[in-house]
Formats: sequence, C-alpha cells, structure tokens
Amino acid sequence: MPARAYVLITLETPLTQQVVERLKKVRSAVAVHEVIGPFDVVVELEADTYEDLTAALRQQIRPIQGIRTTVTCPFMQG
Repeated sequence: MPARAYVLITLETPLTQQVVERLKKVRSAVAVHEVIGPFDVVVELEADTYEDLTAALRQQIRPIQGIRTTVTCPFMQG
C-alpha cells in the first residue's frame, strides 16, 4: 500500500500562483488545491514509502520560494 499524506502550506501571498504551478509539477503530488482558511494550499502526496514522501517534502516542496510553512498529515492506513 502506498504512503500518502496531506501537506498544509502557508504562502507568501504575492507568489501564490507561481508556487501552485511549481507544486503541480512535483512528481508525488496527486492533487494541489488552493483553499481559504489558516492555510493557503493543500497538497495530497503519494509515494511508495514514507521515506519517499519525506524526500519529496525536503527536496521538492520546502525549497520552493514563497512557501512559508508546511504541516504534514500522513494518512493512517487501516
């Protein structure tokens, strides 16, 4: 069963569209949604392992200019 997580992201507002476009290119990103509330974007990630998810976060998502914070919510498989 694949590893899956939601990533809740806050952005620097002027860069929202550029960040969303970059997030859509992340290979592990299944869906990217702009939302209203305490977070600006929710990304659904899926990878073979949780280590692969962590690598996607560290190497592809967090370095994107305009991302302020991320909160990762792994799915509980049941």
